[in-house]
This record gives sequence, structure tokens and C-alpha cells, in this order.
Amino acid sequence: MAEQSGHDRESQGKGVNLVVITGHSGAGKSEAIAAFEDNGYFCVDNLPPQMIGALGELFRLPGSGVERAAVVSDVRSGEYFDQLLAVLDDLESDGLRPMVLFLEANEEVLTDRYKETRRRHPLAPEGRILEGIRAERELLAPLRARADRVMDTSTETAAALRRRITEEMVAVGDEGRMAVTLLTFGFKNGPPRDADLTLDVRFLPNPHYDARLRPMTGLDAEVREFVEAGTQAGEFYGRLLPLLEFLVPAYVAEGKSHLTIAIGCTGGRHRSVTVAERVWRDLSPRDDVVVRITHRDLT
Repeated sequence: MAEQSGHDRESQGKGVNLVVITGHSGAGKSEAIAAFEDNGYFCVDNLPPQMIGALGELFRLPGSGVERAAVVSDVRSGEYFDQLLAVLDDLESDGLRPMVLFLEANEEVLTDRYKETRRRHPLAPEGRILEGIRAERELLAPLRARADRVMDTSTETAAALRRRITEEMVAVGDEGRMAVTLLTFGFKNGPPRDADLTLDVRFLPNPHYDARLRPMTGLDAEVREFVEAGTQAGEFYGRLLPLLEFLVPAYVAEGKSHLTIAIGCTGGRHRSVTVAERVWRDLSPRDDVVVRITHRDLT
């Protein structure tokens, strides 16, 4: 099982839906808050932690008209940012119960994004970008552990991140159904950091060694037939699918809003895609979840 956020909450309950967005500089916080704004949230960017509490009080006022809000609070607040954890505790004590979304990306991606935009890192105004990234990662570690949702945006475009937030944190949540993401990947490119469950399917027959099948993917019938030939795949599905039939309603009953199941093979093109498509066909008819597939390393 891959790492999970350390502060999962059963539900946000009734009342104000407050999302606090934080995380690494360059990880996509601006795109995230834009996604919430597009979906009718009252949004404030770069809000110092102390102001979040004051904003919460404003939301409680009768006739304010604000039912859902999203704010970004990050290291741009300087020395005031250290107070964010305490502010979150105070909000929970007052019954506001904010949802904390933490965005991150790997060092290489963050460095490339800063080079492309030619912006200075807030923790390295006169130094190397990488030094600022590493200092920020250390500073944010307690908040990452506290977060309700951790999203790794290393492979996300701006448009894909907006779409992901809308699907996983806005639209699905409003319907009261849990969003299930089946994320395929190749271990050679590194496993995703934001998975709740990780399945290694490298034990299945590998089409890579068949010259005819190698250019194809798990979306092609010939590849699926190759991967699922013999007894291994059948026995695997015979154990995996009943397990998911047990786990999914249990997570739904707990109030979990999103579940990411990462499925990996060596390259992320054949076996993992085949298995994910099979799991999708099994889970998608359920009326308590919305299932989507993301093939990270297919191209």
C-alpha cells in the first residue's frame, strides 16, 4: 500500500465547504484555485493564515451568501506561514472543519517550471532554485502530513490539473459519490506518490518481448488477450475483484471522497493498462462511485 494522507476525515459535514490549498511553489496552486473558482467557490489567493480564521467568521454571518470557499496559503506569507497549522486547529475547534489540499511535484519538474517562467523561488530569492525547493519541502513536511488530500502534479498539465480537481473534489463530492481513479504507470518512471493503493502486475505475461505486440498498448485487444492468457490473470482477477468489491463500499461508508488505485508494470503501456481496463469494467456499473482511468505513461 502506498502512502496516504495522514489526516483523512470522514466527511466535511454540513455548512461551509472551506478548502485550504497549500504545497510547493510551482506545483499548481494557482491552477487549483482557478478550478474551484470556475465551480462557484469564493476564492482568495495568497491569504496569510491569520486571515483564514477571520474569513471563516465572515462565512458564518447570516446573509453573507458564501457557502463554499477556497483559499491559497503558502510560503509567500513569510514568517506568518508558520502559524497555519495552529489556525487549522482553531478552525476545527470552532466546527469549521477545513479540507486541506496539498500540491507537490518532484524536484526536476519544479526546477524546470521555474526555469520556464524565469521566476524566483520565494525561499531562494538570490540563490539556486534547487536550494529553495529543498528548503520548502522540509518546511512543508508537517502540513503534508496533516493534509486531507495530497496531489502529485509532476505529470499534470495545467488543464489536466483543473479537470482533475473538478472531477475529484468538486463535482463528485456534490453528488455524494466517491471518485475512484485507476492510475496506470511504469515502475521505470517511478511510482506515483499520491496513490492510496498500489498494485504491481509485473508478474503477468509481458507483451514487450513480442515484436508484434511491443508497439501496441493495453488498449489493443491483441495485447489484452496475451496478458490475460493462461491461469495467472484469471487467478489474479479472482482475488483482486472480490477484494475491491469489499473495499470500495467500506471506503464509501467511511465517507472517503476519493480513492486512487495505482497499477504498475515495467513501462506502463501493456500489463497495467490491461488490468486497469478490466477493473474499470467491473467497478463502473456501481452507483456509489464514479470511476475514471488515467494512463500516465501510455505515450
